[in-house]
Amino acid sequence: MKNLKLGVFILLMTTFLISCKLPVKKENLQAKSKITNPILPGYFADPCIVKEGDTFFIYATIDPWGGDELAVFSTKDFIQFERHHLNWPTKKACTSPNSKDSMVWAPSVRKAANGKYYMYVSVGSEVWVGVSNTPLGPWKNAKEDQSPLISAKDYPLVHNIDADCFIDDDGQAYLYWGSGFNWVNGTCMAAKLNSDMISFDEKPKAVTPKDYFEAPYMIKRFGKYYLMFSSGKAIDATYKVGYAVGNSPLGPFESAKNSPILETTSDSITYGPGHHSVFNEKGQDYILYHRILPQKEKYVLRQICIDSLNFDANHNILKVKPTGVSSF
Repeated sequence: MKNLKLGVFILLMTTFLISCKLPVKKENLQAKSKITNPILPGYFADPCIVKEGDTFFIYATIDPWGGDELAVFSTKDFIQFERHHLNWPTKKACTSPNSKDSMVWAPSVRKAANGKYYMYVSVGSEVWVGVSNTPLGPWKNAKEDQSPLISAKDYPLVHNIDADCFIDDDGQAYLYWGSGFNWVNGTCMAAKLNSDMISFDEKPKAVTPKDYFEAPYMIKRFGKYYLMFSSGKAIDATYKVGYAVGNSPLGPFESAKNSPILETTSDSITYGPGHHSVFNEKGQDYILYHRILPQKEKYVLRQICIDSLNFDANHNILKVKPTGVSSF
């Protein structure tokens, strides 16, 4: 009987102690569940994202105005991040006789129908394409002759940067790219890619929607093609995200009535947001983008942010509220 009473006492005390600890544990989880902007310390821009297994990989430009390599981070929860270094691209490896002085910018990484990863990246005002079996490499130039996919001398009226690869539901890949000069003449080029992912099925053409300047990003929702882009100046509060809609990947595209959908807020906490990517997790769309940290230098410093991306009943993209998101 004595042993029975002792056992009951131990059981009751254990239950009591566990019940006391549970609220504390739950409170700690809640405290860490909010993903606040910026999501990363430091200054980075032009983010793109892929997911492999349970891990997200974010690729971005290193500020100010690019570095000799890209910044790459992995995360499972957008709260804890690990930084990685890729062997490619580098400024040295991606330099041609026609290259300009610009550094490594604006990656777009996609997993193709063949199971390999392809990266379209701007170096020296040219678009280069790399290939890898995994998100972290090793990477290499996908072209055997080590040349860029799009040279600085190609399409001379277009600033050949900011490439985005879109893969349709049937596995067909398309490439979009193009900016302008002096902040006034942005052009969006587009073309269907061959299955090798390094050549065009047809001659690229301009599909530039109204108000476009640079940073195209294609998504498909509700059977429609949403060509998203940045307009304004990338160095000030006029930079923002807009979109146009078409019935095919190559347009024509009609500007949305409620565009832009992400711009400088009245409190200037979100200042000059743009050059984004979009991803879907558990049925919810998210927009990953950079915002400017205003400062007195001649260059800009930018920070990576994330917010929810939503649609109304008529399939228009709703205005983005830059508040951060809850955990996934």
